[in-house]
Parts: sequence; C-alpha cells; structure tokens
Amino acid sequence: MFDFSGTLFRLERNASWLSDLTTPDGAPLDVEAQTELMRRMTAPTGQVVELSDEHRYAWENRDLDPALHHKIYLEVLRKSGIAHVEQAEALYARLIDPAEWTPYPDTEAALKATAAKGVKVGVLSNIAFDIRPAFAMRGYHEFVDEFLLSFEEGVIKPQPRIFRLLVERLGVAPENTLMVGDSEEADGGARALGCRFALVDPLPTDERPDGLLTALRTHGVL
Repeated sequence: MFDFSGTLFRLERNASWLSDLTTPDGAPLDVEAQTELMRRMTAPTGQVVELSDEHRYAWENRDLDPALHHKIYLEVLRKSGIAHVEQAEALYARLIDPAEWTPYPDTEAALKATAAKGVKVGVLSNIAFDIRPAFAMRGYHEFVDEFLLSFEEGVIKPQPRIFRLLVERLGVAPENTLMVGDSEEADGGARALGCRFALVDPLPTDERPDGLLTALRTHGVL
C-alpha cells in the first residue's frame, strides 16, 4: 500500500504560478514565503494556521468532503497572506489538478517492479479529489490494483477501517502487507491492523531519487 502526497507524488513549488502571488500590500511573495505556502498546502497532519471553530471543523474533515476542502484551503491561503480571492482560487485549482503533481524519480520503477513480482499494489490517500488521472496520464495505473480515496469512502487515515478496506479489496492479510508513506501519524496507523510500515521523507523530488525502492528492498518486497 502506498500513500500519494509526499510518497509517490509531490506538489512542487513552481515559480511560474507562484510569481504572481502578492501580499495584501501588493508585494510579491519571496522564495521563503512561497516554500512555506507549499508546505501548508500539502501538510498531511497538524493544523498549519490558527483557525476558528468553524474552520477547524473544515480542516479536520477536509479530506472527506470536497466542499470543505475548498473552503479550508482558501482560508489557509488567506491566513498565509494571499488576500486576493482570484489568486487563491487559481492556486487552489493547481492543488487539485492531478497534472500539476510531480512523481518521485523512482515512482514508476517502484510500482512496476512490485507489480512484476505478483505483489498486489494499492494506493491509499487522505484526499478530496481524484488522483487516478495523475497515474493514468503516465501509464502508472497499469501497476495499481486498487485506489482507495478518503473522500469516496468517508473515512481517513489513521483510522484502522480505511486500511482494512484496502487490504480486503486487495485480498491480502494485514500481516503480509507493507504500508509506505511519509506520515508516521497518518500512514503509520496501518500498524494497528498488523501491517508493516515504511516511512519515507517527503523531500523535493530532486532530493529523493530512490526512497521508494530503498523502502521496498529494506522490507523484502523487492
């Protein structure tokens, strides 16, 4: 089982669509601010800005409901200094566009090699939009047996039920399953079901050339 964001793919900081962002006083965001903004947009767990009770509920349930996901990320952007709604909407559109996500250098090799060994492959993500096109446009979908997305199932990691759903659909026993992800809190929840867990670092893609292959080899999958 593989997580998506920070594991197989990453939403990279792209100067071409961050350069037009400005603070409320019209000043452009510097590189440090752009980097922090991307971190907030992709953090798997933890509250990234101070929120009201209403927005805290949206944050905690963002991966169960696309409407809440849209609402809370516009608020996160507002709290991060993006005051112009048009700019926030444009950036949010990038976030939920599968074509904007960059695969890690070894994503294809990891998926292909695992599938070639006859091992069932599942992708399990806390997310509020369909990530399948990110795989299909590159041909990676051929190596994935099941996609299980939180907003389609009404359950999120680390709840044991979401891991149980995937192993059942894959037809494998939890003790024979490895969960690979970038969040100890969310993805590591697979351990409660009896699965093994491999933690990878959600570094920029050019700084993590073989994290997936190393994890798979370490746990005897390859």
